[in-house]
Amino acid sequence: MDLRKLKTLIDLVSESNVSELEITEAEGKVRIVKGGAAIVQQVVAAPMMAQPMAAVAAPAAPAAPAAAEGAAPAAAAAPSGHSVKSPMVGTFYRAASPGAKPFVEVGAQVKEGDTLCIIEAMKILNEIEADKSGTVTRVLAENGQAVEYGQSLFVIE
Repeated sequence: MDLRKLKTLIDLVSESNVSELEITEAEGKVRIVKGGAAIVQQVVAAPMMAQPMAAVAAPAAPAAPAAAEGAAPAAAAAPSGHSVKSPMVGTFYRAASPGAKPFVEVGAQVKEGDTLCIIEAMKILNEIEADKSGTVTRVLAENGQAVEYGQSLFVIE
């Protein structure tokens, strides 16, 4: 991604109500987060990039094995049962409105297609449905918490 395009993206984020922008292209991935200071992160996937870009991307490589080692014990402690994963990045809500009761509680019987929660993404509320019938044994996300794509939200047995 060239610098002019990157500068344009930074300007768009700073002038809009968007707080975070992530773009993936063939050359790599760019994530811009609006805050007190502008943070620009570029992950380079193509080996034909210029030498200065390779030097910027190199410090990130040693951190990856350490993160993988830390994630291995967590994966080993993963709960048994079927895990319902987030299909998108957004904000997790257990209920339809702040004062309403949650869609499901631990111990609740659910059928395939029942609404489990809502994930808000870009001001759109997306109902997340059970993809398996069973009993909810764990709720793995907190109400109002930001969730990532593929993050486990519920365990159904």
